[in-house]
Amino acid sequence: MKKRLLSASTAATLAASGLIAATPWHAQAAPPGEKSVTATLFERPFTSVAKECTNTLGPAGYGYVEVSPATEHIQGDQWWTSYQPVSYKIASRLGGRDEFAKMVETCEAAGVKVIADAVINHMTSGSGTGTGGTRYTKYGYPGLFEDADFHGCRKDITDYTNRDNVQNCELLGLADLDTGSEKVRGAIAGYLDDLRSLGVAGFRIDAAKHMAAADVAAIKAKMTQDPGFWVSEVIHGDGEAVQPGEYTGIGDVDEFRYGRRLKSAFQSGDLGSLRTIGDGMLGSGAARTFVDNWDTERNGSTLTYKDGAAYTLANVFKLAHPYGSPNIFSGYTFSEPDAGPPSGAEGWTNTHARPEITGMVGFRNAVGTAELTNWWSEGQALAFGRGDKGFVALNNGDGELNRTFQTSLAPGAYCNVAAAQGGCAQKVTVDADGRARMTVPARGAVALHVNATAKTTGTAHGRR
Repeated sequence: MKKRLLSASTAATLAASGLIAATPWHAQAAPPGEKSVTATLFERPFTSVAKECTNTLGPAGYGYVEVSPATEHIQGDQWWTSYQPVSYKIASRLGGRDEFAKMVETCEAAGVKVIADAVINHMTSGSGTGTGGTRYTKYGYPGLFEDADFHGCRKDITDYTNRDNVQNCELLGLADLDTGSEKVRGAIAGYLDDLRSLGVAGFRIDAAKHMAAADVAAIKAKMTQDPGFWVSEVIHGDGEAVQPGEYTGIGDVDEFRYGRRLKSAFQSGDLGSLRTIGDGMLGSGAARTFVDNWDTERNGSTLTYKDGAAYTLANVFKLAHPYGSPNIFSGYTFSEPDAGPPSGAEGWTNTHARPEITGMVGFRNAVGTAELTNWWSEGQALAFGRGDKGFVALNNGDGELNRTFQTSLAPGAYCNVAAAQGGCAQKVTVDADGRARMTVPARGAVALHVNATAKTTGTAHGRR
């Protein structure tokens, strides 16, 4: 059975077909609540994620943590083995069901909600025994899927200008599920319902581009529980048949163009172009933004941890600028692209825990939806305000930037929450006219917000 095809006007099509109206659940195009920043702790064991929620994510003010797939998967050391599910049991190398449930409970207690990365487009590319002991073949998964549950196109995707090829053939040789089938939809919906029963707040849908948007919406509608937050991975490609905008009627969508534009601006030296970074992309309320993720850090399309200070500054900008819903990617160092995660405490990038980043999470929470104001840019530097709630200056140059900026902040002494040493060691005074003299270090930033003043006490970065 072929997947239903969908035009670019997906939202209207879904409404007309009754797929949205048939369910009481509503698309959440950005994580709900005042704490909208997500940290993706790629390939972290569930017990480690729980510790990070307690020790770092919760205190910093993160609202969400995205975890790698919890399903049983093929065996192997490579990172991508997590993305070849064998069953929908929680039995991965990251931990079992008990560890997963405890992680969700611990993170919730720290004020952090869990987003589960769900692999539902495909299964595996071969045969063997999974991490939970399940024996499988490429088109046979006992008690779950059989040959008839997969698409008949048993060859790799070769033409991204052909919708049928993209959505009905096999991604990198992985057995492509027929998500137009009610049986398949029911099995996937049951898996997602199970994760919701364990307390997850929502899902990141892996490889959503390779499923018709109508199929994704139908799976969501088939769930018996409120699906919660929902974000689809749809990689944009110029001239391709399937575009990210087709999925915004279902929920949020990962905006891959954002990271590419950040890389271009930081490497070309024209930071001023970032003022309108969202032009021509998804609407801000439907876009999840990121500097990089595990795919882009390996294919070179974005900045990565290997870019050092520029990478940190790009994350600072993302958290300060109002476009989209920001996601901080935190993975591990690697020299070989297929390399799997570290087995111990060493080797993680810990981007989510850098003082510049945690300080800017507080900034994001403090400024909320305040408008973009007081823009200034010159070559490798830029500065802007967020109404009367915050102000940030970034310097991607090789020398110090000394300048008086016009802000909309109330007069007083503010902490620089983007300082590399953290805390309130660096202070900036705003005068009665809203002006502030700043010294912005080379490859550094200064960020001020109303919840982190010199008079504020209680946390390293001000009130949360």
